Amino acid sequence: MPSKTIFIKGAREHNLKNINLKIPRDKLIVFTGLSGSGKSSLAFDTIYAEGQRRYMESLSSYARQFLGQMEKPDVDFIDGLSPAISIDQKTTSKNPRSTVGTVTEIYDYLRLLYARVGTPHCPICGREIQQQTIDQIVDQVLKLPEHTKIQVMAPVVRARKGTHAKQLESARKSGFVRARVDGILYDLSEKIVLEKNKKHTIDIIVDRLMVKPEIRSRLADSLETAASLAGGLVVISPNGQDDILFSQNYACPEHGLGIDELTPQMFSFNSPSGACPKCTGLGVFMKIDPDLIIPDKSLSVRKGGLRGSGWAMEGNSIASMYLEGLAKHYHFSLDTPIADLSPKIVDILLFGNKGEKIEVERDTSFGHSKYMATFEGIIPNFERRFRDTSSNWIKEEIESYMSAIPCDACHGNRLNPMSLAVTVGGKNIAELCSLSVLQALDFLNTLQLTGRKKLIAEPILKEVRSRLTFLKSVGLGYLTLSRSAGTLSGGESQRIRLATQIGSSLMGVVYILDEPSIGLHQRDNAKLLATLKHLRDLGNTVIVVEHDEETMRAADHLVDIGPGAGIHGGEVVYNGPPADIVNCEASITGQYLSGKRKIEVPSIRRPGNGEKLSIIGAAQNNLKHINVDIPLGKFVCITGVSGSGKSSLINEILYKYLAAQLNGAKLHPGKFKEIRGLSALDKVIEINQSPIGRTPRSNPATYTGMFTDIRNLYASTQDAKLRGYTPGRFSFNIKGGRCEACEGGGIIKIEMHFLPDVYVPCDVCHGKRYNRETLEIKYKGKSIYDVLEMTVEEGLTFFQAIPRIARRLQTLEEVGLGYIKIGQPATTLSGGEAQRVKLAAELSKRPTGRTIYILDEPTTGLHMADVHRLINVLQKLVDNGNTVVVIEHNLDLIKTADWIIDLGPEGGDAGGNIVAQGTPEQVAAVPESYTGQYLRKMLPAFQGK
Repeated sequence: MPSKTIFIKGAREHNLKNINLKIPRDKLIVFTGLSGSGKSSLAFDTIYAEGQRRYMESLSSYARQFLGQMEKPDVDFIDGLSPAISIDQKTTSKNPRSTVGTVTEIYDYLRLLYARVGTPHCPICGREIQQQTIDQIVDQVLKLPEHTKIQVMAPVVRARKGTHAKQLESARKSGFVRARVDGILYDLSEKIVLEKNKKHTIDIIVDRLMVKPEIRSRLADSLETAASLAGGLVVISPNGQDDILFSQNYACPEHGLGIDELTPQMFSFNSPSGACPKCTGLGVFMKIDPDLIIPDKSLSVRKGGLRGSGWAMEGNSIASMYLEGLAKHYHFSLDTPIADLSPKIVDILLFGNKGEKIEVERDTSFGHSKYMATFEGIIPNFERRFRDTSSNWIKEEIESYMSAIPCDACHGNRLNPMSLAVTVGGKNIAELCSLSVLQALDFLNTLQLTGRKKLIAEPILKEVRSRLTFLKSVGLGYLTLSRSAGTLSGGESQRIRLATQIGSSLMGVVYILDEPSIGLHQRDNAKLLATLKHLRDLGNTVIVVEHDEETMRAADHLVDIGPGAGIHGGEVVYNGPPADIVNCEASITGQYLSGKRKIEVPSIRRPGNGEKLSIIGAAQNNLKHINVDIPLGKFVCITGVSGSGKSSLINEILYKYLAAQLNGAKLHPGKFKEIRGLSALDKVIEINQSPIGRTPRSNPATYTGMFTDIRNLYASTQDAKLRGYTPGRFSFNIKGGRCEACEGGGIIKIEMHFLPDVYVPCDVCHGKRYNRETLEIKYKGKSIYDVLEMTVEEGLTFFQAIPRIARRLQTLEEVGLGYIKIGQPATTLSGGEAQRVKLAAELSKRPTGRTIYILDEPTTGLHMADVHRLINVLQKLVDNGNTVVVIEHNLDLIKTADWIIDLGPEGGDAGGNIVAQGTPEQVAAVPESYTGQYLRKMLPAFQGK
């Protein structure tokens, strides 16, 4: 009898403290606990890793050599485990060819649908192209009224220039008597002279008949003869009526554009038979963007209005020589703002003067010289240098001035003209993919097909509809199928993979999900929970690492790991039904769920500093040309359902514009008319959850700048001074004090054939990174290696007499990172931990009161207690006079904001408007706001109403 539980014994991965755990199978189980408590170590690094490893072990050794070897997690044994599938947030494809349609396999079914029931059209005239057999043509002709006189003709020449004497002579020799030339009947025995430079149409008359049933056989013979003469084309000319053109080929009878038999490959932008020949199916080109060369048109050329490698007006540079020469030749001033220069002058600056020679002067150490030269233009100059250089540095520099521009051949549709001319229900495949999931579902549900086409399409449409319905059920109805997979957030890509898994209908599998509610509005949470329960009801065990209260309460079983984070966590605090966790005194989660601990609503909302940022005419993606005022000196929250336009407004327009204007970043903001109020700000800082470094050499000490102070401290000790050691001696990144065997890494990578790479401690320094002489330098009895191994809490006690170091450690402690090691490798920090290290670095700086901080869903991966700490940190940044703008769905954070801007009302095309704005209380009073409806339950002002 199969086991009804999964039993884990002796799990010790990362910070797990040799735990034993029994959880039920075929249930929805939530793992929760503080960030860094060990939830992911248990769910992903233990249960998933072991389930995956066992499945791999069951394969043949031949198959395993291609798949690679999986390390056994640090656990004694796991009983009752099935093959495991992990649906995490780190698997978004960055391939520019991946779209929502290809990732979900919906596009594969659509390609099949268009190949089997699509109607081809001529890409030039739009005429429907039909392939007809001789029998079908006979049937069509016999439908004409009886006794209608007809002529069967072969259109041997279709609107082509020339005398066409050869075609006429060949027809006469073949025994044909008459021809119709440009609409006039001629006897072929006559001499027919045609003008060489005019277009002519010649139809050879093969037979003349009267429509009646008994002509079927003769008509078929005549049609075959005509078709063989004209390459499959036949013209039937009924007496007194317009000609009827038939084709045996998939070809436009008028333009002769042929189409082979429709195949699924014809609709693939990854196949040469379907892809646009110009952009090879990418839909875009990377081209030099004029807006990045001239980011601020209010500046003059001399004041730095032209950006770009080598084009600054500096001294006697080549750039200065050309620009002075252009100004003299075309009579404009280099001190005039670029916005006031004529379009012709701006065009010459960017694209050159088309070979016209100008006089240029140059002073060098050899003297003064004058000569005539042409000006190629900044953009052609960049393109030539990019093409010719072999330097990666120059390529990267020029790439920073490039933007993705839609292909001018396919207009971003990725396919060739012939593939785009095939329609189903009046839409081509690119038009269908540009619809949102909800619109595509409506279109396919109302699609009218008849007869044979209906029979063929039914099983294909069933698959497409079911997959679209799954996407809708996980709250992704606003996505378009053509959206690039690389632009999806972690939460969106995870829910897409979840929808794909539901479509596969597997049973008896352990699914492990990492916070699927990320990026989801409270309104859509119920849909997600229904999806997870559906996965469970198929006969699967669903383990969800989650902090969302609604998900916890809806689970069948709850496991709380803790009680703290890092070294203070790694134990099972609670394991049982969700309802009983409120009685567990040791569980911080239970204290928040019971209401013993809670995030308080501020008694007053800040009035701000009276200044505001005004975004006029925001129109990026689905934004409907809205005007938005963001008050400064406040904690501002941008809310709205998924896909309502929050990221388009803040990340695409506001952040990119501010970064370009205030920080000098080479970014191209989204569509808007104007942004006012920049004079009140001096810089913009985006604090996201990306790693603080890409290698194990980066750590919290190096990122916050604390390590420089620690190295200076060690260099100032008596022993270091006697030996002449400088602060550089205590760096593990440069030669001198580091261990040269591992180059300061502490570990050495050993590449294994057919096995994963193994990292082993360096056998010279034993993982301590430094050589023996450096480690002999001690401060208060501790070497620099001992300091890097300390937790932030231990460091705070150790360095309490050194204010510069203590202040930085204090801020790390305030953001809830007291448990991490000072030298913990950046690659081992979670997204939430990396974000809090960045916040700590900002808090430790001296405030200017003129900074705007932008955060996109900062509560991702954070437990309620961590959200509580995060809110305190953000409030502290605002108390220093700064402005904090947060995109967020978490109601605990939203309720503490000073000002809310709620976008919507729906996602996709139905979003992009301002639904409500004001204090949380004002937004909660707006019945049209979904955010307001859920916020009402959180605010004391609405309790009991």
